[in-house]
Amino acid sequence: MRQFLPVLALAAALFVQSQTTALAIDVVPPGNRNAEQPAIPGASTRRTKAGKTSFDAKYEKVRDLIANDRQLTGKIKSTAAKYGIDPIHMVGAIVGEHTYNVDAYDRLQSYYVKAASYTGNFRFAYDGETVGDFIARPEFAQCASKKGSYALWTCREGVWNKTFKGRTVGGTSYPNNRFSAVFFQPFYAGQTFGLGQINPLTALTLTDDVARISGYDRLDENDAAGVYQAIMDPDTSLAYMAAAIRRSIDAYRKTAGVDISKNPGLTATLYNIGNPDARAAAFAARRAAGEATWPEENYYGWLINDKLAELRGLL
Repeated sequence: MRQFLPVLALAAALFVQSQTTALAIDVVPPGNRNAEQPAIPGASTRRTKAGKTSFDAKYEKVRDLIANDRQLTGKIKSTAAKYGIDPIHMVGAIVGEHTYNVDAYDRLQSYYVKAASYTGNFRFAYDGETVGDFIARPEFAQCASKKGSYALWTCREGVWNKTFKGRTVGGTSYPNNRFSAVFFQPFYAGQTFGLGQINPLTALTLTDDVARISGYDRLDENDAAGVYQAIMDPDTSLAYMAAAIRRSIDAYRKTAGVDISKNPGLTATLYNIGNPDARAAAFAARRAAGEATWPEENYYGWLINDKLAELRGLL
């Protein structure tokens, strides 16, 4: 029995060690994986030229907006704390969006004014069919059992990609485009709004998270005006931004076993390109095959890491 006890203890120690190893999370190192900034999409370049400005000028404008508005930085910090993230991730997303997509307003108050004026009798629809009627089709029945808005709308987007995108179904030809661009942007494709430049479908996907953590009302796809009001208002926009970043961090931790929370360039990249769950799964597969060591930033995230010292100084 005495000889058996040390063996048992050793076995127990090895088991604990193996479990600890299995649960280990690798922290992604800070900084950029690419020495030079990846190529900036032509659409972003054309949009910036059309506005008779430059990326440098847009960056400086949004940087100054954050630097000069203590109310805004206070809101960023308090919102980030609720979602358990470093506020630098939110700063990175705001700076990236306003550098490469829309130009920033000079004052936070301008975003409130814009949100208050944003009303209209529009709806989420395509070719006369509302999104509410569309997702009632039998093709979406598989999503009915999904719990929570994130799983539900992620499933619906997957059905769109597999069954409708670029196909003709029931005599209707659907564009080879994103679900969000076809059904959720009634003015023109690619449109996002507000301080966080939130996509309406993204807001619907995250509405349960935001309702639970921030206490805001849940959104309804049949109330397009309500969705746009939520993403236009700076306060709710910040909540949806934080929820999106939290989801990205959790996806890479759970699916790929890596912690991206110490690398704002990566969270900014995912904020820009979306679909963190699918991207985390794809990265995990590449890593398992020995084809990748760490996730990499895109042009948008590269800027955030490159300017990180300056951006941290804003907080």
